Amino acid sequence: MLFVTGGCGFIGANFILDWLARSSEPIVNLDALTYAGNPENLTSLEGDARYHFVHGNICDSATVEQVYAKYAPRAVVHFAAESHVDRSIHGPAAFIETNVRGTLSLLEGARQYLAGSTDAALKNAFRFAYISTDEVYGSLKADDPPFTELSRHEPNSPYAASKAGSDHLVRAYFKTFGLATLTTHASNNFGPYQFPEKLIPLAINNALGGRAIPIYGSGKQVRDWLHVSDHCAAVRAVLESGQPGETYNVGGESERENLQVVHTLCAILDRVRPKASGSYADQIEFVKDRLGHDWRYAIDGGKIASSLGWRPARSFKASLEQTVRWYLENGDWLKRVQSGAYLKWIDQHYGK
Repeated sequence: MLFVTGGCGFIGANFILDWLARSSEPIVNLDALTYAGNPENLTSLEGDARYHFVHGNICDSATVEQVYAKYAPRAVVHFAAESHVDRSIHGPAAFIETNVRGTLSLLEGARQYLAGSTDAALKNAFRFAYISTDEVYGSLKADDPPFTELSRHEPNSPYAASKAGSDHLVRAYFKTFGLATLTTHASNNFGPYQFPEKLIPLAINNALGGRAIPIYGSGKQVRDWLHVSDHCAAVRAVLESGQPGETYNVGGESERENLQVVHTLCAILDRVRPKASGSYADQIEFVKDRLGHDWRYAIDGGKIASSLGWRPARSFKASLEQTVRWYLENGDWLKRVQSGAYLKWIDQHYGK
């Protein structure tokens, strides 16, 4: 049994769907169903005996302890997080609560769970995989080498600082208590089910809706792009073969300027769903830059490639077109997310 947190969110849902498509090992998913946690992402698993859902908050230690006790997991995969930089600028406290206190709750729950177990095989095999971000390393200049696992933590946003804090807690539980932790630092993910506040789904949604496609500052900021299915494969590899106490950087080998990404996306839309006149790129609008906006992220994936044999399998351009087509084919999902209809669905199924 795997214990997954935040499994109704973008990356978590993709991981669960991918895992259960490949494995008979069941999953219990603990999710608070906040605004970006959409249980509709996993409706295909309704009636599947391998999938168990618990509606609860990772900060609630009693709920966390109950999940450990009831489901006796052999591993935790911790995705749950407040994750949008803009939101962290406007409301940092929620990020510290969920990302730091929530991670502490899960770590302490794992420690107590193992301490109370008499199963020597479980204690030996147990793993706690924490899914972090490359943003903990701060920002690179244009000619700086990519981040490695030895790069200093220099977070520049409240979001990045909260994830860095969790990184340190995870390391401390390995060093102090011997908990078999694993940490991954992934670059910018994209793909199906991503909440439309992030660059790629926001650009698709606004383009199709005839609205401005906002670009911060000059749009020259550089990100490394990783398709979510590649990320899921990396997490599987780390969970299966990663060395306890180690950190693994997970990159897409696809550095692109934000403006370049949006122009590529618009060109795809021009081809697969052309406008009556003009290009979707005509809707691009440059807006005031984000406070403390990091200039460039880049990942050196040499460690995970050499030690675990993982490298991204997908090309950026082909993956971006597949992502655009997914949103075109799932317009009803996007409309429900935008309208908040899925929040009513949550109330009907799980209560307020």
